Amino acid sequence: MGKRIIAPSLLAADFANLQRDIEMVNESEADWFHLDIMDGLFVPNISFGMPVVKAIAKHAKKTLDVHLMIVDPDRYIQEFADLGANVLTVHYEVCNHLHRTVHAIKAAGMKAGVAITPHTSVQLLEDIIQDLDLVCVMSVNPGFGGQSFIENTYAKVKALKKLIEDKNTDTLIEIDGGVNATNAKKLVEAGADVLVAGSFVFKSDDPISTIADLKKEIV
Repeated sequence: MGKRIIAPSLLAADFANLQRDIEMVNESEADWFHLDIMDGLFVPNISFGMPVVKAIAKHAKKTLDVHLMIVDPDRYIQEFADLGANVLTVHYEVCNHLHRTVHAIKAAGMKAGVAITPHTSVQLLEDIIQDLDLVCVMSVNPGFGGQSFIENTYAKVKALKKLIEDKNTDTLIEIDGGVNATNAKKLVEAGADVLVAGSFVFKSDDPISTIADLKKEIV
C-alpha cells in the first residue's frame, strides 16, 4: 500500500490571507492542495476561477489536486494544465463522453480523476476504472464546505476498493467532504487513500497540528 495522502481543501481557507494559508500547508505534513472549482450550475455555489488558481499555483509547493464541480469541463482541460494542475477531477454526472474526457486530461499531462456524488453508484465506473488515476467519492452533497459526513460512504468505499482490486488497477480512492479525526481511520480501513479536509483543518486553532494528528490517524 502506498502512503496515505492528506489534501487540505482551500475552499475553507481564509481568502483575505490566502498566501498565509498556502504557506501553512506547504510547511505542514499535508501532501496535496485540494482546489474546488464551482460554477453555480452543477452545484449551487460559485467558488473561485482561473486567476485565483494561478495565484495559488505561484505559492503552492505541493501537488495541485483540482476538482471541477462544473458543467462542460472539457472546455477548460488545457487551461488547468497550463495553470499547473497535477490532478484534474471531473464529475461523472456531467460528462457525456467520460472516456474521451479522461483521455484528454491525460493527454494534457495531468492525472485523471472522476468524482461521484452521494447518489451515484460506484458500479457505474466499472468500464472506465482502469483508465482512472483517482476516484473522488463525495461524502457530502457537493457545493458547500462544512457539511456533515454521509455514513453510507464507508460501504461505497469498500465496494469501490473491491472493483479496483477485481480490475487489477492502482486507482486511488479520494474522500471529499466532512472528513475529520473521528472518521479518518475508518475511511482508510475501508480502502481510502486520499482524504480531503477543509473546515476541519482551516477552522481549527492550530491547523499544522490538526494535519499532523490526521496524518497519525491514517498511517
